[in-house]
Order: sequence, then C-alpha cells, then structure tokens
Amino acid sequence: MSNFSDFQLKEEILRAVEEMGFETPTPIQEKAIPHLLQESRDVIGLAQTGTGKTAAFGLPVIQRTVLENKYPQTLVLAPTRELAVQIAKDIQHYAKYVKSLSVTAVYGGANIEMQIKDLKKGTHIVVGTPGRVLDLSKRRKLDLSKIRFLVLDEADEMLNMGFKEELNDILAHTPDEKQVLLFSATMPNEVARIAKKYMRDAITLEVGKRNQGTANVEHTFYSVHARDKYKALKRIADMAPDIYGIVFCRTRRETREVAEKLIADHYNADALHGDLSQNQRDLVMHRFRVKNIQLLVATDVAARGLDVDNLTHVINYSLPDEEEAYIHRTGRTGRAGKKGKAVSIVHQKEIGKLRRIEKKLGQPIKKELVPGGKEICEKRLFNLIDTMERVEVNEAQIGEYLPVIFKKLEWLSKEDIIKRFVSIEFNRFLEYYQDAEDLNVTRGASREESRRAKEYTRFFINVGKKDGLRAASLISFINRKLEDLKFSIGKIDILRNFSFFEVESTVTEEVLQHIDGAMFDKVRLSVEVANEKKGADGSRKRKKKKDKDSFEPADYHKRKLKKKAKKETSKERKKKRALKEKKGKDKY
Repeated sequence: MSNFSDFQLKEEILRAVEEMGFETPTPIQEKAIPHLLQESRDVIGLAQTGTGKTAAFGLPVIQRTVLENKYPQTLVLAPTRELAVQIAKDIQHYAKYVKSLSVTAVYGGANIEMQIKDLKKGTHIVVGTPGRVLDLSKRRKLDLSKIRFLVLDEADEMLNMGFKEELNDILAHTPDEKQVLLFSATMPNEVARIAKKYMRDAITLEVGKRNQGTANVEHTFYSVHARDKYKALKRIADMAPDIYGIVFCRTRRETREVAEKLIADHYNADALHGDLSQNQRDLVMHRFRVKNIQLLVATDVAARGLDVDNLTHVINYSLPDEEEAYIHRTGRTGRAGKKGKAVSIVHQKEIGKLRRIEKKLGQPIKKELVPGGKEICEKRLFNLIDTMERVEVNEAQIGEYLPVIFKKLEWLSKEDIIKRFVSIEFNRFLEYYQDAEDLNVTRGASREESRRAKEYTRFFINVGKKDGLRAASLISFINRKLEDLKFSIGKIDILRNFSFFEVESTVTEEVLQHIDGAMFDKVRLSVEVANEKKGADGSRKRKKKKDKDSFEPADYHKRKLKKKAKKETSKERKKKRALKEKKGKDKY
C-alpha cells in the first residue's frame, strides 16, 4: 500500500486522516487495516510502542460501527489512564467527520458519576482501564453484552501491572460472537495463555523481529562508578540543550531524589511515581506534554502506557530488571520517522545485565565516553551562538527601546558587547566544568588507582565551613591563583575550622608561594604541607597489637595462674550467695 486512499475507507475517515498529516501507512497499519475491514477472524498484532497501532484498529472499528445502534459496540482496554485518554482522543480525531459517532473514556482517579452520565447518553466506542471498566460493568452501568469488537492494547503491560483477574472477568462477560484484537509489543506466556483461552482462529500480524528495538533509535551506554551516575546524567543533559526525554529509575525513592537534585540544579525536571495523587500526576503530565518540563524522572510502573510524541532521549538511570522492559522504555523515542537516543548509565556490576539486553534487543549497544567539561562548554557556547543567529527580531515591539540601549552601550566596542553577552549565559558552565574530573571507568582500573598514578601533595589550610569555605570555592580560588599552570586537584576535606586539599605535586612550591598569606573573604590564609608521621625508615607508624606470643613464657604462666585464681574466686562468691539465699528462705 502506498497511501491510505488505497484502503477501502469511507471518505469521511480519509478526510480526517489527511488533515492529521498521515500519508503513508506504517507496517502494522498496512497489515491490519485491510484484514479488519474485510474479515472477522481474531487478530494478534505484535509491534513496538509508537508504530501506529491505534490507527491500525481504530480506523476499521469506526468504519464498521453501526451508528444507529447507540450502545457500546467496541471496547478498548488500555493499561493506564493516560493511554486510555490518548486512544479516545485519537479515535475522536479519526471520526471527526463521521456524524453522531460517540466515544467515551472511562478510567480510575476521575469522577465515576460523570462517566456514568456519559454512558447513559449512549455511546458506540468505550475506551477504558480494566479496573474502571469492571467496576462499571458490576454496577450495570456499562453493558458488555453487545460488544462486537474487543481490543486489548498493550496487553503485556496490562498483565505486568497485575490486571490478569480483571481481564479474565471482563472477557468472560463479553459475548462469544465478537472479534478480539490483541496488540502487544511482546508475547510473554501470560499473554499467550489469554490469546489461547479467549481467541479463536487468530491470525498473527508481526512487524519486524519480536522484541527488537526501532531502527530510528541509537542505543548507547556510559560506564561510570555508581557514585558518579548523577554527575553523568547532568553531563548528558548539558550536551543536549534541546533535550526532551524520560529518565527511568528503579524505585520511587530514587525517582524523587534524582528529580529533586535536577530541580535544585536549575533543570526543567519533575518526578512521576506511584506516591503522587491523580491530580498531581495529571499536572506533571500536562506540563511535560506542553514541554514546560524537559526531563521527566519516572519509574516503569508510573510511565506505563505513557504516550508522548517527539521525545529526543530515553535515559536509563538504572537498568530495568527485565530485558523486555528496556525495549518498552526505549520504544518511546524515535517515532514517526524521527531519530531518538536511548542512553544507559551503567556501573561495572551492570555490564552482564547490559549484555543480556543486547541479546534480547538483537543489536549491540555502543559504548560512549562521558563528555568532559571542555566538550560540554564548547557545545553550549556554539548552541548559544546558533540560537542568537536564528532569533527573530521584532523591531515593532523593541524599536522604542533601542535608542536608549544603543546610548547606554555606546562606550563598549562590538567585541566587548559580544564577550559580555556570551558571559551572561555561559559563566555558570565555565565555573562548574572548570577542571571537571573524568567520570569514565577504564576497564581494570578504578578511579582511585588512576588518581594514585599521579603524585599528589596534601596541604593544610586554616579555613573551614565556619568561614564559608566550600569545595567549589576552594577549587576556584586555587585555579585563580595558579591560572598560568597546568595541574590536577585531588581530594578535598572541608572541616569546621580548617581543611585539607590535595594538589598535583608538580606545583607544590607554587601553592605555598601564591596561596599561603593570600586573603580569602577577609581571612589571611595559612597553608602548609600536611606530612604524615613516619618512622626512621620513612614508613608510616602503626600501633602494634599486643599478642600473647610476645610475652616471655614465665610472664605468660603467671597471667594464666592469675586468671585461674580469679575464676575460683568468682565461683566461691556465687556459692556464698547461694547459701545466703537458702538460709533466708529457711527463716520463713
């Protein structure tokens, strides 16, 4: 099929599809639509998230609806509220010019009375979550007895979320003579069992290799120490100024912590997890959809069924426990022919899990190096310049202010204005990434071993927390004082009244010359080399533990006899105490 007009769809449906910008059907649409328009056999559709499954079943269902019959003829089940709402909206758009067709969404977390009221008005297509559909059915407010089409969308996700019992109850209350359409990204055993129990003579329409990721997604990973995962996440975000993505974490606690850190560091981020109320969740999702939030930090459960277009990145802050979950996560980017990037931040213990994911994915995951400070600063600088070049100047709005601005800046040269403009936006990155450490883990060597490969000198300095000293301000101060020198800064320990810091030994004399005696926030600094106490041979002194073998034999036997005497004395005391207690009892 070359376009939608090749399908035998009604003119009203084609008109709506064209308005939505659909031209060429996706592979799953090309296979499913002709079958569903002409045949009544059940269908198992295996395709990744974002491949156009809603249109694959939605367009034929709209065409085959009997508009005169104002009762539910199609039931679409989805795992989450967000996906149910999205499917209902999509079907409404497809049926824009189909007069009198009614679509109703029912889901938990919303006023059930309003949904009952909508159902009473009469509806043709019901889209809902399993829990709410079953609730309405038990209340006899949703009639399932005349359902002609039953669609299970994201069936594997519904089972993963624990909807097995609800699905069985709903399926058992629908008529035998119906067409079941099961769509799933994967085909685990539970889905296969439902298909076998409730579907008859089903035809399987499979697009691409099962469990394989979309070709439009670039899969990469960074290898870092576990303690550096958040730093790596920030660098990924800073290297992509226009990032719009989801950061997946393993637990609710981790989700909250990562989101709070990002917000504190001035990133447009928020969290989505199970502890949020429905209203809070809706607010976060609205802000994310309109791109007020660039990074949504979420757990797998909270993000299930989440359908958002144009994501540039899916970031695995923690790898999922199940390999199939990785495919679900990364299938949210690289949609509709656009490119996407799936990034995993991996520590050494997760390499084995990553290899299993590669096997399931059917393609290698490329290792990349975490970008360094210089690389990030260059990227942000040139992005700033590109933005300035592309910005649209509206002289009608700013024209009245320009003479005053020109007058105020006339004492500056063109070069000075450019320098100051760049510095306003850019100083934060320069300060943060100045002498940024390498976060990459080289196989076989820990960062501590890499650090020890260089010789460092440890210094004492007479300022600490009470003087407002922080690691960042100390690094900045040292770099300013030794600005013409190339060196590395090692470990820093900030204590209350004083501190210690390490600097590469090649600049020991320069540190003493330029920093000792300098002023730091009205305090004159005293800096000296903090040497460890050593023995005469140059080795570190250690307290030796006394060992019984170090005593002379005579001393050892004396100690042993003394210990025995103590034991005997203790026995005698116990014996006397027992006799005393006995005498006391005899008196009474």
